[in-house]
Amino acid sequence: MKERNILAGFRSMDDANKAAQQLKQAGFQTVQVDNVGQYPGEGVPAYMNPITGRIPSLGDLTQGADFPTGRDASVMAAADPAASGMADKGDDPVRPTILLTAVVPENRGDEAVNIIRSCNGDV
Repeated sequence: MKERNILAGFRSMDDANKAAQQLKQAGFQTVQVDNVGQYPGEGVPAYMNPITGRIPSLGDLTQGADFPTGRDASVMAAADPAASGMADKGDDPVRPTILLTAVVPENRGDEAVNIIRSCNGDV
């Protein structure tokens, strides 16, 4: 049987979990929800105090990222315009940071897409 892979972005974890639950109720077995981001790692703790001076890099502090593999990635993140505090994202909406992945039978792909879109997912 042919299968269709669906990748959908969500701006809210609640919407993504709702879509995943509805997909599973509709009989779709392979459904997964994950957080994705521009930078690696789990992020820095919210209680980190920059006054202590224990800041690995500007990228860690301003981008909320964790760079476990070395300084190169953190230096590049610090070069991001958002790190300066002067960045203007303009009128662009917030990018989806939650990814729903579903593997569905080809003949039921449109049904799955409709469920995802009804929960505010971008397919």
